[in-house]
Amino acid sequence: MNAHTTPSAATLDPTGATPVMQQFFEMKARQPDALIFFRMGDFYELFFDDAYKAAAALGISQTFRGTHNGQPIPMAGVPQHAAEAYLSKLIRLGFKVAVCEQMEDPAEAKKRGSKSVVRRDIVRVVTPGTLTEDGLLDARGANRLAAVAIRAGQAAVASVELSTGEVEVFALTKEAVAPILAALAPSETLVADRLLSDDALSQTLKICGGLVQPMPSALSEPQASEARVKRLYGVETLDGFGGLSPAEIGALGLIAAHLEMTQAGKLPALRAPRRAADADVMAIDPATRGSLEIDRTQTGDRNGSLLAVIDRTVTAGGARMLASRLARPLLDVAAIDQRLDAVEWFVEHRQLRQRLREVLKGAGDMARGLSRLALGRGGPRDLGCIRDTLKVGERLAGMAGGSPDPLSPPPFELEHAFKALTPALHEGLSQFLNTLEQGLGPDLPALARDGGFVAAGVRPELDQARTLRDDSRKVIVAMEAQLTAESGVPLKIRHNGVLGYFVEATAGKADPLFQPPLNATFIHRQTLANQVRFTTVELADLDARIAQAAERALAMEVAAFEDWREQARLLADAIQIAAEALARIDVASALAEWAEDAGAVRPIVDASYAFDAKGARHPVVEAAVKRAGEPYTPNDCCLDASGEGGPRLSIVTGPNMAGKSTFLRQNALLAILAQSGCYVPAASFRLGVVDRLFSRVGAGDDLARGRSTFMMEMVETAAILTQAGPRSLVILDEIGRGTATYDGLAIAWACAEALHDVNRCRALFATHYHELATLEERMSFVSNLSLRAKEWNGDLVFLHEAVSGPADRSYGVQVAKLAGVPMPVVARAREVLDRLETKDQSPAKLDDLPLFAMSQAVVQAPAKAAPSAVETTLEDLDVDGMSPREALEALYRLKGLLKT
Repeated sequence: MNAHTTPSAATLDPTGATPVMQQFFEMKARQPDALIFFRMGDFYELFFDDAYKAAAALGISQTFRGTHNGQPIPMAGVPQHAAEAYLSKLIRLGFKVAVCEQMEDPAEAKKRGSKSVVRRDIVRVVTPGTLTEDGLLDARGANRLAAVAIRAGQAAVASVELSTGEVEVFALTKEAVAPILAALAPSETLVADRLLSDDALSQTLKICGGLVQPMPSALSEPQASEARVKRLYGVETLDGFGGLSPAEIGALGLIAAHLEMTQAGKLPALRAPRRAADADVMAIDPATRGSLEIDRTQTGDRNGSLLAVIDRTVTAGGARMLASRLARPLLDVAAIDQRLDAVEWFVEHRQLRQRLREVLKGAGDMARGLSRLALGRGGPRDLGCIRDTLKVGERLAGMAGGSPDPLSPPPFELEHAFKALTPALHEGLSQFLNTLEQGLGPDLPALARDGGFVAAGVRPELDQARTLRDDSRKVIVAMEAQLTAESGVPLKIRHNGVLGYFVEATAGKADPLFQPPLNATFIHRQTLANQVRFTTVELADLDARIAQAAERALAMEVAAFEDWREQARLLADAIQIAAEALARIDVASALAEWAEDAGAVRPIVDASYAFDAKGARHPVVEAAVKRAGEPYTPNDCCLDASGEGGPRLSIVTGPNMAGKSTFLRQNALLAILAQSGCYVPAASFRLGVVDRLFSRVGAGDDLARGRSTFMMEMVETAAILTQAGPRSLVILDEIGRGTATYDGLAIAWACAEALHDVNRCRALFATHYHELATLEERMSFVSNLSLRAKEWNGDLVFLHEAVSGPADRSYGVQVAKLAGVPMPVVARAREVLDRLETKDQSPAKLDDLPLFAMSQAVVQAPAKAAPSAVETTLEDLDVDGMSPREALEALYRLKGLLKT
């Protein structure tokens, strides 16, 4: 199918355009790289190239409307009521959308002249990192906008969750950008365009930065950035945010510039930036994060991840906080203990926990509702969400205060959370809650313009307008009775399209109405053959009020909504603190619930170099085998970087399918859980804080960059060997398997030596090179572990039990049989294996290792082996002088020597 050839709006001359199309060209000039959602009545319409792109992406019809300079104008449109769904799809596909709304009623435009067009303007630019609508967001996942800036060799990453107002900024080294971005998992990342020439940074952004949005480098200059950040927060100085570095100001400035552009001047309700450094959280690089499947499996699913298995939260805010904690485990022992104290308190107060969780289920997503209100996108339901959620918090605080166990008060984290949820301690918040309780009705529409959300009895003038609007007939009947009684003349109040409401009397009885004093009240309007029509000042006023009642009622409701919206904006800090407090309570109680379900225990986290797990289990795998009705085999693991309480490095051997990879990942996940403030699935667990976690498990290639599986393995291994330190935890699986046997063994051996002697970190090293087992005898802090398997009646049984010592064999042929390899192939493999295993000499002798001490011997000619008995006898034979009989006897003799 041929591509369209119609010029784009950006290249067209707007001269001669109709007034409406002139508006479109103006909007397109302001946002040339966005699709313009141009409001036309009940539709959003797209023109020119935008129409082609939207039609192809959304699967909608593309037509033409009118002409411009003699060419038909391509057009596509979506209904206003369904726009959110179409927006969601476009954003997921990577488009940027500028929403151009009608800023006035068409009737208002006509007052300026019959040819006047409705005034329109861009009210927002929708990008992946600036979404706030529930329909466009994952309620249980964060949606972050990030920015990266580098000044004078110092890097900074800033992040804003626009839908909740959370702002963070990290000061770090260039090398630490990747782990932080991987932890934040932003939907959109802003970066100065000059930085994209840095290949390493560009690749980092590609891997973990969501949609990468290049920005003019001038926007990240500290002076201009500082001015924009001040405008964003409405402050005169940034001193209140601490001593922000130029890089931090530059990153925040990029975000401020992006928000100014996308939010059309509306200021979001943002919290003060929470500052951190790369040394505040455990560094987990993107490859490690992917292999451990912390919040997503390697296929991108949430189900099957660590987060999905432990998540028992009942609120959206709690779910997002739990995901954030798992993504960024802490390094501060005191902060970790505070989180663990909160979980332990809920473990000990089981009945109270269950009651609190039932109440928590009634909490809404107050933080996101507040953000929409601050940006002018919210509605009465968002106010209702704040009202209902504050009431839930008030109930929770009351329940905790009435705890039946006064000897065990809530720990620090929970105590502060319950205080934040007590409106009485915050006068403004308490008054606002009372206002919403009294002012909001029971049935709340999504939009203020739909009306009907202000409770009856709150505003008398609104009640009167509603009465006129909804019950005008009763009002007219009451006035009719009143006028008849006052005049003594039988009257009727009627209505027509010309006169509106009027008083009507029969011609024979109307005379008194022309005489004093009634003629001062009744004003003659019309005389017919049989009737005379009058009006009164009161009726004329009532007529106007009835005609305008609906409009006035809606205007008063919208005014009430705007008043409450402004109050919410002014109380944003207190509301956000309350929302965070609810999330903390939800997370702590949910983790206690999971701990009880999974039989998890409180870990001991300290400043040592220990890693001592007893009876530990992989939380995800255990959950899966339990669903299948099978038992899970727990295992111990003891490491100590200092070498005092255990080995620094454990070599893990065993057959495929025995559970080596599960064992490795299991221990890495224990560290993540413990430092996130969670209980761990083990009989006991002591952990010296891990500053960096590295995992090289699994195989994959990077075809786009021309990297083979082995090359990717070496790149990741290089990162580990150059960055791991004494506080790091490293798990390596099958290093060196992607190349020739001796090359692979050499690499694996050298890596093991480096981890032990140079990096001096805690490490688990799984391998099929059983020769590495000799390291236990040659190095001070190395141990051997193996995953047991047994042959039973010709079949291989995996015991999934980690025991001391190396594996006795690899059982590769047996695993091939289990995998369904054809029996003739399995039989032939067993035959070849038997022959190889019965050779007198091993193909490689490693008695004289360490390996690199042999490097000189490798290039020398190998020593000639002593001649065998067969060779000596054969050398002594005089073949030319032998008779046939003697030759036959010699052949038998040689054959006999082969058997000895």
